[in-house]
Amino acid sequence: MTLAPRAKIECSLKRKPGEPLDPPSTAAIPSTDSFVASEYFKEDIAPTARVKISWLGATFMRRFAVKIEAADDTSLQTRVLNNPASAAQIADELGARAESKLADVWCLLKLQANGEGGALQTSSVPNLFFVRDGAGDLGVVDALWGGAGWEIGASPLGNPRAWAPGTRVFSH
Repeated sequence: MTLAPRAKIECSLKRKPGEPLDPPSTAAIPSTDSFVASEYFKEDIAPTARVKISWLGATFMRRFAVKIEAADDTSLQTRVLNNPASAAQIADELGARAESKLADVWCLLKLQANGEGGALQTSSVPNLFFVRDGAGDLGVVDALWGGAGWEIGASPLGNPRAWAPGTRVFSH
């Protein structure tokens, strides 16, 4: 087995009924709205940034920043790679539960907006998510804490790159 199961993480971006609106720096998504990726994924390492993001890759911007999704509560399973594996091998092993949403990625980033400890690794080892892009194709979104902020990249599912042991994978 390539993947070793770890903890389950619960995450919600929705504002609960009766809960006051958050200030802009920590804004939750109103319960009736959609998650518009381009409104959240922005390079910003200022102290007031909702999530410190120091770099957004060109592939991520082209394929994923155009997405609009429902902002549902989510429960993600974390797994850690035991052996080097390509994204396609990891997705095959996970099967139908591989897919997550950009809203899920944002939810976890928000919990560790400044690189604090938590479900996402903040070492030099990436965190992987399998997300459908604006065209509906499944791709890989990777998040890495770079010291000043999160570095968010993306690659096609068929990319032959082998992800290293210790890479954390998030799925349903």
